[in-house]
Amino acid sequence: MKILKTVEELQNIRKTISSNVGFVPTMGALHNGHISLIKKAREENDIVIVSIFLNPTQFLPGEDLDNYPRRDEADKRICELCKVDYLFMPEISTMYEKEEVLIKAPNKSYILEGKTRPGHFDGVLQVVLKLFGIVQPTNAYFGKKDAQQLTLIMQMVKNLFLCVNIVPCEIVREEDGLALSSRNIYLDSNQRKDALCLSQSLFMAGALISRGERNSQIIKDRINEVMKDLDIEYIAIVDREFNEIDTIEVKNTIILIVVRFGKTRLLDNIWL
Repeated sequence: MKILKTVEELQNIRKTISSNVGFVPTMGALHNGHISLIKKAREENDIVIVSIFLNPTQFLPGEDLDNYPRRDEADKRICELCKVDYLFMPEISTMYEKEEVLIKAPNKSYILEGKTRPGHFDGVLQVVLKLFGIVQPTNAYFGKKDAQQLTLIMQMVKNLFLCVNIVPCEIVREEDGLALSSRNIYLDSNQRKDALCLSQSLFMAGALISRGERNSQIIKDRINEVMKDLDIEYIAIVDREFNEIDTIEVKNTIILIVVRFGKTRLLDNIWL
């Protein structure tokens, strides 16, 4: 594995590659969820490139940019074990200049995640577009846990006619059901136990739907019952275009949950 720090290094190497390139963009603090993306990229491509870049433009004032977990040496070892070919680890000054061409996310970026984090998705799309321009991947791998982000990236690729195939990947969970997240380390033992209510409520909703329930409000009410003692930010039932729906549409519905545990904000979802 070769570690690259500059855009020029990566671009020069990319010019020599004529086979398929799989790309996994990350912010570091790699866990089994990231590893599943890297392994899938390894299975499906001749060359695998991973980026680790803690992108400042997607963090709002007061969010956890300064405290976001950083484990560069451990992340390097993980990438080596996963047989990554190139690890791109640029500095902020490498990725951004004083004056930037800005990316404007569409209106649906201001609902749900974007409602409490206005401008967050502008920053996400900006850095992903930059990385796509540098790496020029054949396939790029993203987890379904960040469902709204995934949908917006797919729309950007379509709207800007980018030659990259977006590969959505299933959520990876702990044995007890908790969705993997770099922010899970912020939870104390009691919060970690309470956080299981997210996946438990989603699995319960899936069971209700499998038994024929289609009323979105009834499902939301049942989810609320499971999480009644938690600080719920939102529960939403939407179609794949992120329009809220009153009736479950099988194969076209996502149920999303965000809960706060002190300063830690966890999200989870289930795709139906």
